[in-house]
Amino acid sequence: MRPKERRESGQTDLLRSRLDQILNMDHALVKLARSIDWRFLEQRLGAVYDDDPGRPPLPTRLMAGLAILKSMHNLSDEVLCERWLENPYYQLFCGEEFFQHRLPFDRSSLTRWRLRMGEERLTALLQESLAAATRLGAAKPADFRAVIVDTTVQEKAITFPTDAKLMHRARERLVTLAKKHGIGLRQSYARVGKFALIKHQRYAHAKQFKRANRALKRLRTMLGAVIRDITRKLAGQPELTQVFALPLSLARRVRDQRQRERGRKVYSLHAPEVECIGKGKAHKPYEFGVKVSVATTLQRSRGGQFVAHVKALPGNPYDGHTLATVIPAIETAIGASLGKIVADAGYRGHNAPKDKMFKVHVAGYRRGLTKAIKRALRRRAAVEPVIGHLKQDHRMGRNFLAFTEGDANNAMLAAVGYNFGLLLNWLRLLFAFFLVTACNRSGVTGPATIS
Repeated sequence: MRPKERRESGQTDLLRSRLDQILNMDHALVKLARSIDWRFLEQRLGAVYDDDPGRPPLPTRLMAGLAILKSMHNLSDEVLCERWLENPYYQLFCGEEFFQHRLPFDRSSLTRWRLRMGEERLTALLQESLAAATRLGAAKPADFRAVIVDTTVQEKAITFPTDAKLMHRARERLVTLAKKHGIGLRQSYARVGKFALIKHQRYAHAKQFKRANRALKRLRTMLGAVIRDITRKLAGQPELTQVFALPLSLARRVRDQRQRERGRKVYSLHAPEVECIGKGKAHKPYEFGVKVSVATTLQRSRGGQFVAHVKALPGNPYDGHTLATVIPAIETAIGASLGKIVADAGYRGHNAPKDKMFKVHVAGYRRGLTKAIKRALRRRAAVEPVIGHLKQDHRMGRNFLAFTEGDANNAMLAAVGYNFGLLLNWLRLLFAFFLVTACNRSGVTGPATIS
């Protein structure tokens, strides 16, 4: 069943005041809510539902507004629920007419809504942020025809992986699952496994690597014993075999992998999709997560440098080989054809479509460059602070959403929060400018105080 959308009813209540009567309607968040085309979001995001009978889902404006507020202010789902219940501006932004004293949704509703929407549907939020920037005068349509493309790593919320910790944790997960389903093991190695892990960590810290390797071998032996014991006990039990299939597969991969092994390794048991990516940073040689492509406007618009496109790239592809996928998605997001793309030296040998009427300028080339191209290449580094803000202020620095779908959704929502955050600052500046202008026209002298 399709959601029952929010509409402005204009109704009054004898015992309650409307939010638009008690709040400051010149507040930036109120103006931002008025500038968003909620009907467009209802059409794009509501299309995932059908007309079959059943309980209607939560309104699109409520869930989309919560997603925007969460990523814009860098909030967890729990903190977002608390802030929404306390902040009347948050409630007005999500379409409420009266102040709500109880949550009309549950924390888990946010998780289910994100999984139902997916990256393809959430792209509508990014498109609406760019359209709102154009309507508010924070950017011009021509600003999005020239972009800077770069890649970064969206790290997953995992600890630094070591073989010892992974094998110890794999054995603990198998033992816990066996106890849950009533499978009696010959030995759980709970006590000796813990001591073996402690010994390995102490020996490795003291650089006594021969002793550390013996403790690691002991951990591997204990994990193999538990795997073989559970495999024998599962014979003739097809229901339990299906339950233990994934944990046993991950445990075998952890047991068989070696430290300097190249190829697909397991770096986290609760997030096996995590990849090890080296970006050449001196302070952080390896990062564990997923590669993300970020495209920003080449020139800084009046409202700031907006993110035109963002996409998670599983498999750690070469940067230059991502343009064939990224360029059509950028043009779909901005609703126009690109005129210029600027990238760093990592995009040499790119696979950009040859039939497109644009030029990809890669840093490092020196011959045949005009002054305009040189200026564009000097602007290439402007994407780096945008990536920094995405990581520091909008939850891309540590992704807590599960699976590859969570990687894609978190990257998209980070870009949405960044763009709407720029629009919120733009509206604050406009209000301050109009206030100062009004004071000057009325002849008020002295510094104006703006709250």
